[in-house]
Amino acid sequence: MAKPADRPALANWIGASVMPHEPKVRAWLGRAKVSRDDIDDLLQEAYCKLAGLDTFDHIERPDAYFFSLTRNLLLRKLRRSSVVPLTTIAEIEAFDDDRPSPEREAAARSDFDRVRKLLSALPERSRRIIEKRKFDGLSQREIASSEGISEGMVEYHVYQGIKTVIRALKEQDEKMAQHLGEHEQKGHWR
Repeated sequence: MAKPADRPALANWIGASVMPHEPKVRAWLGRAKVSRDDIDDLLQEAYCKLAGLDTFDHIERPDAYFFSLTRNLLLRKLRRSSVVPLTTIAEIEAFDDDRPSPEREAAARSDFDRVRKLLSALPERSRRIIEKRKFDGLSQREIASSEGISEGMVEYHVYQGIKTVIRALKEQDEKMAQHLGEHEQKGHWR
């Protein structure tokens, strides 16, 4: 974690994690018909903002962060400009930086929590084997050795456990769909 007094660590992080992405950002700005001087100004301002960070450990994707920061600076500049085609602003705002939306992240967390809850209902050994295989990334051989069983039994526990979890997920989804259908028929959402 970089603190304000830890500027060398921040500078190293910017140099190693952000600056390698500058050519891509420059290319994108060029395709957006931004002049070379404006590109230089935007990137300088982006680097100044980065240098002013108190911490950087919260930034999981420095490339996306740098790109979003530069894009936001460009949008601010365009909005302040006296004459800007609306299509230019719309194109820049519509840029997708390939990160999932907050809604998708929340849905993924919810799905993961559902799976974890269903896994906890499995027999202890099956749950443990599935977690080692699917979450910890251990091989069948490693699991067989640690559990004192054959690789075939590891495969069996994973297959049966996953099949049980998938069946339970489908049942939950069917119940939810039925419940929603009943509410809709009663006119609760009209």
